[in-house]
Amino acid sequence: MFTRSFPLFSIFGFRISIDLSWFVLAALIVWSLATDLFPEYLPERSAQTYYVMGTVAALGMFASIVFHELAHSLVARVYDIKIAGITLFIFGGVAELEDEPPTPKSEFLVAIAGPISSVVLGGALYLIAMLLETGSPPEVLAVLSYLTVINIVLAVFNLIPAFPLDGGRMLRAALWWRQGDLRKATRLASLMGAALGIALMIFGAYNAFDGALVGGMWQILIGYFVFNAAGQARRQTEIVARLQGVSVAQLMRALPPHAPGGLPVAALEGGTVTADQSAVAALRQLLRGPQPEALVVADGKAVGVISARDIFTFLNRQAALRNAASVQRDPGRA
Repeated sequence: MFTRSFPLFSIFGFRISIDLSWFVLAALIVWSLATDLFPEYLPERSAQTYYVMGTVAALGMFASIVFHELAHSLVARVYDIKIAGITLFIFGGVAELEDEPPTPKSEFLVAIAGPISSVVLGGALYLIAMLLETGSPPEVLAVLSYLTVINIVLAVFNLIPAFPLDGGRMLRAALWWRQGDLRKATRLASLMGAALGIALMIFGAYNAFDGALVGGMWQILIGYFVFNAAGQARRQTEIVARLQGVSVAQLMRALPPHAPGGLPVAALEGGTVTADQSAVAALRQLLRGPQPEALVVADGKAVGVISARDIFTFLNRQAALRNAASVQRDPGRA
C-alpha cells in the first residue's frame, strides 16, 4: 500500500507516520483550494492569501484524518487489538491493525468509532465558526467551513457499506454475527467493496471524458484503491482461515546439512573424497542429491548457505579469468 513512510510523532502511544505519496495529495489539495474553491468563495484576494488558506486547510484536513484514525485505534486498544501505527498516504490515512478483531462486536465498534469521531469534530468546528462569525476575518471562517464539510463528507463516505471502508467493516461485523462465519462475511463485504471500486472508476472515467479531467482521474485512482484493498482483505482472510490448525513444522523446509567454514569444497558432497577425485565431480554428486545446498558454519554459528550452483559459478569465473590471463600472456592463442 505504501511507498516509503517516515515517523512524525507519537500520540497516546500510537506512532504517526507520513508516506511519500502524501505529499502528492497535499500538493493537489492546496492547489485546488487556492485556484478554485477559495477564489470562488472569497473573490478579490491575493494569490498568496489563497495559498496560505489552502495550506492551512490541507493541514487541518490531515489533522482531521489523524483524529478519525485515532478513534479507531483507541477503541481497538480497548479490545487488545494491536495497532502498528497510523500512516498518512495519498488516499488519506489508515490505522494499521496487526490483528483481526476477535468478535463481531469489537469489529463493529472499532469501525463505527471513526465516522462518529468525524461527525463530532465536524460539529465542533461548526460551533467554533458560529462563535467566531462576528468580528473574525472571513478567511478564517472560510477555512473552518471547509473543514466542517470535509469531516462530514469523511464520515458519510466511510459509512458506505463496502469493505474496507468503515461501513464495509460494520457490514462484515453484522454478517459475521448473523452467520457465525468470518470468512463468508469478509467475502460478501469485499464483493461490495469491489463493486464500489468499479463504480467509482466508471464514474471517474465518465467525468474525465466530460471535461473534469483532474476530478475524474482522482475518482479512478480512489476506485482502484478500494477495489484492490477489498481483494487483498478477502485473500488475507482466506489464507488465515485455511491456515487454522496448521503448524509451522508442516510448512517449513528442513535445514540443509551444515559445513564448517574451513571444510574443503570437495568434501561438501558428504562422502569420502579420494585423492584422484576432482572437486567438480564431487560437486556434481552433491547437485544430484536431495538437498543440493549446505549451511556454512563458523564458530558454531550459521553464517551463510552454499550450493553446488554457487560453486560451479565460482569455478566458471575462475576458468574465465585463467583463460583471459593466458590470452594476455600469449596473444596468438586468442
